[in-house]
Amino acid sequence: MTLDISTSTPGPLSGVIVADFSRVLAGPYCTMILADLGATVIKVESPGGDDTRAWKPPAYRGGACYYQAVNRNKHSITLDFTDQDDLMVAKEIAARADVFVHNFKPGSIDKFGLGYEGVKELNPEIIYAHISGFGTTGAGRALPGYDVLVQGMAGLMDMNGEPDGEPVRSGVSIFDLTTGMMTAVGIASALRHKERTGEGQLIENNLMANAIFTMANQYQVGATTGKAPRRNGAEHPTIYPYNAFPTGDGELIVVAGNNGQFARLCQVLGTSELAADERFDDPEKRNVNRDELRPLLEQALSARSKDEWFQLMRDAGIPCSPVQSVDEGLVSAQELGLDPLWHTEDPESMPTVRNSLSMSGTPATYRKEPPELGEDSEAVRAWLAQVATEAKR
Repeated sequence: MTLDISTSTPGPLSGVIVADFSRVLAGPYCTMILADLGATVIKVESPGGDDTRAWKPPAYRGGACYYQAVNRNKHSITLDFTDQDDLMVAKEIAARADVFVHNFKPGSIDKFGLGYEGVKELNPEIIYAHISGFGTTGAGRALPGYDVLVQGMAGLMDMNGEPDGEPVRSGVSIFDLTTGMMTAVGIASALRHKERTGEGQLIENNLMANAIFTMANQYQVGATTGKAPRRNGAEHPTIYPYNAFPTGDGELIVVAGNNGQFARLCQVLGTSELAADERFDDPEKRNVNRDELRPLLEQALSARSKDEWFQLMRDAGIPCSPVQSVDEGLVSAQELGLDPLWHTEDPESMPTVRNSLSMSGTPATYRKEPPELGEDSEAVRAWLAQVATEAKR
Protein backbone atom coordinates (compact mmCIF):
# COMPACT_ATOMS: atom_id res chain seq x y z
CA MET A 1 0.00 0.00 0.00
CA THR A 2 1.34 3.45 -0.93
CA LEU A 3 0.14 6.83 0.22
CA ASP A 4 -1.69 8.76 -2.49
CA ILE A 5 -0.44 12.34 -2.49
CA SER A 6 -1.17 13.01 -6.14
CA THR A 7 -2.85 16.17 -7.34
CA SER A 8 -5.88 14.07 -8.21
CA THR A 9 -7.08 14.51 -4.62
CA PRO A 10 -10.22 16.67 -4.89
CA GLY A 11 -10.17 20.16 -3.47
CA PRO A 12 -8.44 23.53 -3.87
CA LEU A 13 -5.47 22.37 -1.75
CA SER A 14 -4.95 19.21 -3.78
CA GLY A 15 -1.28 18.28 -3.89
CA VAL A 16 -0.38 20.24 -0.73
CA ILE A 17 1.35 18.03 1.85
CA VAL A 18 0.86 18.95 5.50
CA ALA A 19 3.06 17.55 8.25
CA ASP A 20 0.74 17.66 11.25
CA PHE A 21 2.71 17.38 14.49
CA SER A 22 -0.13 18.87 16.54
CA ARG A 23 -2.51 17.30 19.03
CA VAL A 24 -5.64 17.97 21.09
CA LEU A 25 -7.82 20.64 19.40
CA ALA A 26 -6.52 23.90 17.89
CA GLY A 27 -3.85 22.27 15.72
CA PRO A 28 -5.86 19.21 14.62
CA TYR A 29 -8.87 21.41 13.83
CA CYS A 30 -6.65 23.60 11.65
CA THR A 31 -5.20 20.64 9.76
CA MET A 32 -8.60 18.98 9.34
CA ILE A 33 -9.83 22.14 7.62
CA LEU A 34 -6.86 21.89 5.25
CA ALA A 35 -7.55 18.19 4.73
CA ASP A 36 -11.22 18.83 3.97
CA LEU A 37 -10.06 21.20 1.24
CA GLY A 38 -7.89 18.58 -0.39
CA ALA A 39 -4.52 18.70 1.39
CA THR A 40 -2.78 15.43 2.21
CA VAL A 41 -2.27 15.52 5.98
CA ILE A 42 0.23 13.21 7.66
CA LYS A 43 -0.60 13.11 11.37
CA VAL A 44 2.55 12.41 13.35
CA GLU A 45 1.78 10.97 16.79
CA SER A 46 3.83 9.70 19.70
CA PRO A 47 3.51 5.98 20.47
CA GLY A 48 0.94 6.99 23.11
CA GLY A 49 -1.11 8.87 20.54
CA ASP A 50 -2.92 12.19 20.52
CA ASP A 51 -4.11 12.97 24.07
CA THR A 52 -7.72 13.15 22.89
CA ARG A 53 -7.77 9.47 21.92
CA ALA A 54 -8.17 8.79 25.65
CA TRP A 55 -10.76 11.49 26.33
CA LYS A 56 -13.85 9.33 26.66
CA PRO A 57 -16.68 8.68 27.17
CA PRO A 58 -18.41 9.49 24.94
CA ALA A 59 -17.04 7.12 22.34
CA TYR A 60 -18.08 5.70 18.98
CA ARG A 61 -16.98 2.16 18.13
CA GLY A 62 -14.46 2.42 20.93
CA GLY A 63 -12.89 5.66 19.67
CA ALA A 64 -13.17 8.94 21.56
CA CYS A 65 -15.70 11.25 19.93
CA TYR A 66 -13.46 14.21 20.80
CA TYR A 67 -10.61 12.78 18.72
CA GLN A 68 -12.91 11.72 15.90
CA ALA A 69 -14.39 15.20 15.59
CA VAL A 70 -11.19 16.85 14.31
CA ASN A 71 -9.06 14.17 12.63
CA ARG A 72 -10.84 12.93 9.50
CA ASN A 73 -9.04 12.81 6.13
CA LYS A 74 -5.65 12.25 7.81
CA HIS A 75 -2.95 9.57 7.73
CA SER A 76 -1.51 8.55 11.12
CA ILE A 77 2.08 7.50 11.73
CA THR A 78 3.58 6.91 15.18
CA LEU A 79 7.11 8.15 15.84
CA ASP A 80 9.24 8.34 18.98
CA PHE A 81 11.52 11.36 18.68
CA THR A 82 13.96 9.86 21.19
CA ASP A 83 14.55 7.01 18.73
CA GLN A 84 17.04 8.16 16.10
CA ASP A 85 15.48 6.14 13.29
CA ASP A 86 12.03 7.53 14.08
CA LEU A 87 13.42 11.06 14.37
CA MET A 88 14.98 10.65 10.94
CA VAL A 89 11.56 9.70 9.55
CA ALA A 90 10.02 12.78 11.20
CA LYS A 91 12.64 14.97 9.53
CA GLU A 92 12.05 13.29 6.19
CA ILE A 93 8.35 14.07 6.46
CA ALA A 94 9.18 17.69 7.31
CA ALA A 95 11.57 17.88 4.37
CA ARG A 96 8.90 16.65 1.92
CA ALA A 97 6.02 18.74 3.26
CA ASP A 98 4.69 22.08 2.06
CA VAL A 99 3.29 22.93 5.49
CA PHE A 100 4.45 22.00 9.00
CA VAL A 101 2.00 22.50 11.90
CA HIS A 102 2.59 21.94 15.62
CA ASN A 103 1.39 23.17 19.00
CA PHE A 104 4.19 21.99 21.28
CA LYS A 105 5.31 24.37 24.02
CA PRO A 106 7.73 26.96 22.64
CA GLY A 107 11.25 25.52 22.42
CA SER A 108 10.32 21.95 23.31
CA ILE A 109 10.46 20.61 19.77
CA ASP A 110 13.60 22.54 18.84
CA LYS A 111 15.87 20.11 20.66
CA PHE A 112 14.91 17.48 18.10
CA GLY A 113 15.79 19.74 15.18
CA LEU A 114 12.10 20.31 14.41
CA GLY A 115 11.84 23.97 15.39
CA TYR A 116 11.42 26.54 12.65
CA GLU A 117 15.13 27.03 11.99
CA GLY A 118 15.77 23.28 11.97
CA VAL A 119 12.94 22.52 9.57
CA LYS A 120 13.79 25.52 7.40
CA GLU A 121 17.29 24.12 7.01
CA LEU A 122 15.78 20.86 5.78
CA ASN A 123 13.14 22.58 3.67
CA PRO A 124 13.87 26.26 2.85
CA GLU A 125 10.42 26.89 1.35
CA ILE A 126 8.45 25.42 4.28
CA ILE A 127 5.36 27.16 5.63
CA TYR A 128 5.80 26.56 9.34
CA ALA A 129 2.82 27.20 11.65
CA HIS A 130 3.23 27.20 15.42
CA ILE A 131 0.19 27.47 17.68
CA SER A 132 0.86 28.30 21.33
CA GLY A 133 -1.13 29.33 24.36
CA PHE A 134 0.33 32.74 25.16
CA GLY A 135 2.98 33.48 22.56
CA THR A 136 6.50 32.26 21.90
CA THR A 137 8.82 35.08 22.95
CA GLY A 138 7.33 36.96 25.92
CA ALA A 139 6.52 36.14 29.52
CA GLY A 140 3.74 33.79 28.43
CA ARG A 141 6.14 31.51 26.59
CA ALA A 142 6.29 28.90 29.35
CA LEU A 143 2.56 28.84 30.15
CA PRO A 144 0.55 25.79 29.08
CA GLY A 145 -2.07 26.57 26.47
CA TYR A 146 -5.47 25.26 27.56
CA ASP A 147 -8.63 26.93 26.31
CA VAL A 148 -10.16 27.25 29.78
CA LEU A 149 -7.11 29.18 30.99
CA VAL A 150 -7.50 31.63 28.13
CA GLN A 151 -11.25 31.97 28.68
CA GLY A 152 -10.40 33.00 32.22
CA MET A 153 -7.47 35.29 31.44
CA ALA A 154 -9.01 36.98 28.40
CA GLY A 155 -12.24 37.83 30.25
CA LEU A 156 -14.71 35.58 28.48
CA MET A 157 -15.63 33.72 31.67
CA ASP A 158 -16.07 37.03 33.48
CA MET A 159 -18.57 38.06 30.78
CA ASN A 160 -20.49 34.76 30.85
CA GLY A 161 -23.14 34.02 33.45
CA GLU A 162 -25.88 35.91 35.24
CA PRO A 163 -25.13 39.45 36.46
CA ASP A 164 -25.26 38.39 40.12
CA GLY A 165 -23.79 34.91 39.52
CA GLU A 166 -20.37 33.34 39.13
CA PRO A 167 -18.22 33.50 35.96
CA VAL A 168 -19.03 30.64 33.57
CA ARG A 169 -16.89 28.79 31.04
CA SER A 170 -18.23 28.67 27.50
CA GLY A 171 -19.71 25.26 26.69
CA VAL A 172 -17.23 24.78 23.82
CA SER A 173 -13.49 25.40 23.64
CA ILE A 174 -14.16 28.43 21.53
CA PHE A 175 -10.65 29.85 21.41
CA ASP A 176 -9.07 26.54 20.45
CA LEU A 177 -11.49 26.35 17.53
CA THR A 178 -11.14 29.95 16.35
CA THR A 179 -7.34 29.77 16.70
CA GLY A 180 -7.39 26.68 14.48
CA MET A 181 -9.57 28.47 11.94
CA MET A 182 -7.39 31.59 11.84
CA THR A 183 -4.24 29.52 11.52
CA ALA A 184 -5.79 27.72 8.54
CA VAL A 185 -6.53 31.14 7.01
CA GLY A 186 -2.89 32.11 7.56
CA ILE A 187 -1.63 28.90 5.97
CA ALA A 188 -3.89 29.31 2.93
CA SER A 189 -2.62 32.89 2.55
CA ALA A 190 0.99 31.77 2.89
CA LEU A 191 0.45 29.10 0.24
CA ARG A 192 -0.80 31.79 -2.14
CA HIS A 193 2.24 33.93 -1.34
CA LYS A 194 4.53 30.97 -1.92
CA GLU A 195 2.86 30.31 -5.25
CA ARG A 196 3.73 33.85 -6.36
CA THR A 197 7.19 34.17 -4.85
CA GLY A 198 8.49 30.70 -3.96
CA GLU A 199 8.99 31.86 -0.37
CA GLY A 200 7.94 29.99 2.74
CA GLN A 201 7.42 31.68 6.07
CA LEU A 202 6.84 31.30 9.79
CA ILE A 203 3.25 31.65 11.01
CA GLU A 204 2.60 32.08 14.72
CA ASN A 205 -0.78 32.20 16.42
CA ASN A 206 -1.68 31.88 20.07
CA LEU A 207 -4.88 31.36 21.98
CA MET A 208 -4.64 34.57 24.02
CA ALA A 209 -4.09 36.89 21.05
CA ASN A 210 -6.78 35.05 19.13
CA ALA A 211 -9.18 35.42 22.08
CA ILE A 212 -8.73 39.19 22.01
CA PHE A 213 -9.23 39.21 18.24
CA THR A 214 -12.33 37.01 18.55
CA MET A 215 -13.81 39.25 21.27
CA ALA A 216 -13.19 42.25 19.02
CA ASN A 217 -16.22 44.40 19.86
CA GLN A 218 -15.90 43.82 23.61
CA TYR A 219 -12.19 44.63 23.62
CA GLN A 220 -12.91 47.74 21.56
CA VAL A 221 -15.31 48.86 24.30
CA GLY A 222 -12.66 48.24 26.94
CA ALA A 223 -9.94 49.97 24.94
CA THR A 224 -11.95 53.10 24.15
CA THR A 225 -13.98 53.56 27.33
CA GLY A 226 -11.65 52.10 29.92
CA LYS A 227 -14.55 50.08 31.34
CA ALA A 228 -14.82 46.30 31.27
CA PRO A 229 -18.03 44.94 29.70
CA ARG A 230 -20.32 43.63 32.42
CA ARG A 231 -21.89 40.18 32.73
CA ASN A 232 -25.39 40.17 31.22
CA GLY A 233 -26.50 36.53 31.32
CA ALA A 234 -28.28 35.82 28.04
CA GLU A 235 -28.89 39.50 27.33
CA HIS A 236 -27.02 41.77 24.93
CA PRO A 237 -25.28 44.80 26.48
CA THR A 238 -26.60 47.35 23.95
CA ILE A 239 -29.65 45.80 22.22
CA TYR A 240 -32.98 44.98 23.87
CA PRO A 241 -34.81 42.70 23.42
CA TYR A 242 -32.00 40.39 22.31
CA ASN A 243 -32.20 37.45 24.67
CA ALA A 244 -34.09 34.37 25.83
CA PHE A 245 -37.49 34.86 27.46
CA PRO A 246 -39.61 32.36 29.41
CA THR A 247 -42.81 31.31 27.65
CA GLY A 248 -45.64 29.03 28.70
CA ASP A 249 -43.41 25.94 28.50
CA GLY A 250 -39.80 26.87 27.75
CA GLU A 251 -37.46 29.63 26.61
CA LEU A 252 -37.57 31.51 23.32
CA ILE A 253 -34.88 33.87 22.03
CA VAL A 254 -36.39 37.09 20.67
CA VAL A 255 -34.51 39.83 18.82
CA ALA A 256 -35.86 43.29 17.96
CA GLY A 257 -32.91 45.39 16.90
CA ASN A 258 -34.88 48.18 15.24
CA ASN A 259 -38.24 49.93 15.53
CA GLY A 260 -39.88 47.94 12.75
CA GLN A 261 -39.04 44.62 14.38
CA PHE A 262 -40.18 45.87 17.78
CA ALA A 263 -43.51 47.09 16.36
CA ARG A 264 -44.15 43.69 14.74
CA LEU A 265 -43.21 41.94 17.97
CA CYS A 266 -45.66 44.04 19.96
CA GLN A 267 -48.39 43.38 17.41
CA VAL A 268 -47.88 39.60 17.57
CA LEU A 269 -47.86 39.71 21.37
CA GLY A 270 -51.05 41.78 21.49
CA THR A 271 -49.23 44.67 23.15
CA SER A 272 -49.14 47.19 20.28
CA GLU A 273 -49.29 50.07 22.74
CA LEU A 274 -45.71 49.32 23.86
CA ALA A 275 -44.32 50.30 20.46
CA ALA A 276 -45.66 53.84 20.94
CA ASP A 277 -44.75 54.08 24.64
CA GLU A 278 -42.23 56.92 25.00
CA ARG A 279 -40.12 54.69 27.24
CA PHE A 280 -39.63 52.14 24.46
CA ASP A 281 -40.06 53.97 21.14
CA ASP A 282 -36.42 53.79 20.01
CA PRO A 283 -33.55 51.29 20.47
CA GLU A 284 -31.64 53.42 22.98
CA LYS A 285 -34.68 53.86 25.22
CA ARG A 286 -35.47 50.15 25.10
CA ASN A 287 -31.90 49.43 26.10
CA VAL A 288 -31.87 51.93 28.97
CA ASN A 289 -35.35 50.96 30.19
CA ARG A 290 -35.02 47.22 29.79
CA ASP A 291 -35.90 46.56 33.45
CA GLU A 292 -39.31 48.12 32.84
CA LEU A 293 -39.83 46.43 29.47
CA ARG A 294 -38.76 42.94 30.46
CA PRO A 295 -41.70 42.03 32.76
CA LEU A 296 -44.21 43.33 30.20
CA LEU A 297 -42.79 41.09 27.49
CA GLU A 298 -42.54 38.11 29.86
CA GLN A 299 -46.17 38.49 30.90
CA ALA A 300 -47.32 38.47 27.27
CA LEU A 301 -45.09 35.53 26.33
CA SER A 302 -46.39 33.40 29.20
CA ALA A 303 -49.72 33.01 27.37
CA ARG A 304 -48.44 30.52 24.77
CA SER A 305 -45.84 27.78 24.33
CA LYS A 306 -42.44 28.49 22.82
CA ASP A 307 -43.33 26.52 19.68
CA GLU A 308 -46.52 28.52 19.16
CA TRP A 309 -44.70 31.82 19.57
CA PHE A 310 -41.88 30.62 17.34
CA GLN A 311 -44.29 29.94 14.50
CA LEU A 312 -46.20 33.21 14.95
CA MET A 313 -43.08 35.34 15.17
CA ARG A 314 -41.34 33.59 12.31
CA ASP A 315 -44.38 34.19 10.11
CA ALA A 316 -44.27 37.87 11.10
CA GLY A 317 -40.59 38.20 10.22
CA ILE A 318 -39.41 38.60 13.80
CA PRO A 319 -35.96 37.08 14.51
CA CYS A 320 -36.48 34.33 17.07
CA SER A 321 -35.38 30.84 18.02
CA PRO A 322 -36.26 28.27 20.66
CA VAL A 323 -33.51 27.42 23.13
CA GLN A 324 -32.61 23.85 22.21
CA SER A 325 -30.24 21.05 23.10
CA VAL A 326 -27.51 19.93 20.68
CA ASP A 327 -29.56 16.97 19.47
CA GLU A 328 -32.55 19.23 18.86
CA GLY A 329 -30.27 21.64 17.01
CA LEU A 330 -29.20 18.82 14.72
CA VAL A 331 -32.83 18.03 13.93
CA SER A 332 -33.52 21.71 13.22
CA ALA A 333 -30.53 21.95 10.89
CA GLN A 334 -31.80 18.93 8.98
CA GLU A 335 -35.30 20.42 8.76
CA LEU A 336 -33.82 23.66 7.41
CA GLY A 337 -32.09 21.72 4.64
CA LEU A 338 -28.56 22.39 5.90
CA ASP A 339 -27.54 18.71 5.66
CA PRO A 340 -25.20 18.96 8.69
CA LEU A 341 -23.84 15.39 8.64
CA TRP A 342 -21.98 13.36 6.05
CA HIS A 343 -21.67 9.60 5.87
CA THR A 344 -20.97 7.08 3.14
CA GLU A 345 -23.57 4.77 1.66
CA ASP A 346 -22.27 2.13 4.07
CA PRO A 347 -24.72 2.12 7.02
CA GLU A 348 -21.85 1.08 9.30
CA SER A 349 -19.76 4.13 8.45
CA MET A 350 -19.19 6.84 11.03
CA PRO A 351 -21.20 10.05 10.53
CA THR A 352 -19.13 13.22 10.55
CA VAL A 353 -20.05 16.89 10.92
CA ARG A 354 -19.77 18.65 7.58
CA ASN A 355 -17.36 21.49 6.95
CA SER A 356 -19.44 24.70 6.99
CA LEU A 357 -17.91 26.01 3.75
CA SER A 358 -19.98 25.66 0.58
CA MET A 359 -17.85 26.08 -2.54
CA SER A 360 -19.41 25.59 -5.95
CA GLY A 361 -16.25 24.51 -7.77
CA THR A 362 -14.04 22.94 -5.13
CA PRO A 363 -16.20 21.75 -2.22
CA ALA A 364 -14.87 20.15 0.93
CA THR A 365 -14.55 16.37 0.67
CA TYR A 366 -14.69 13.57 3.22
CA ARG A 367 -12.37 10.85 2.01
CA LYS A 368 -11.16 9.03 5.09
CA GLU A 369 -12.44 8.34 8.59
CA PRO A 370 -10.26 9.49 11.52
CA PRO A 371 -7.33 7.07 11.52
CA GLU A 372 -6.55 4.51 14.18
CA LEU A 373 -3.26 5.17 15.95
CA GLY A 374 -0.44 4.49 13.51
CA GLU A 375 -2.66 2.82 10.93
CA ASP A 376 -0.82 4.51 8.04
CA SER A 377 2.73 4.11 9.38
CA GLU A 378 3.78 1.61 6.71
CA ALA A 379 2.12 3.61 3.94
CA VAL A 380 3.87 6.84 4.95
CA ARG A 381 7.26 5.12 5.16
CA ALA A 382 6.67 3.52 1.75
CA TRP A 383 5.80 6.92 0.29
CA LEU A 384 8.97 8.47 1.72
CA ALA A 385 11.04 5.67 0.20
CA GLN A 386 9.30 6.12 -3.14
CA VAL A 387 9.90 9.89 -3.15
CA ALA A 388 13.56 9.37 -2.21
CA THR A 389 14.01 6.90 -5.09
CA GLU A 390 12.39 9.26 -7.57
CA ALA A 391 14.61 12.12 -6.37
CA LYS A 392 17.76 10.11 -7.20
CA ARG A 393 16.75 9.54 -10.81
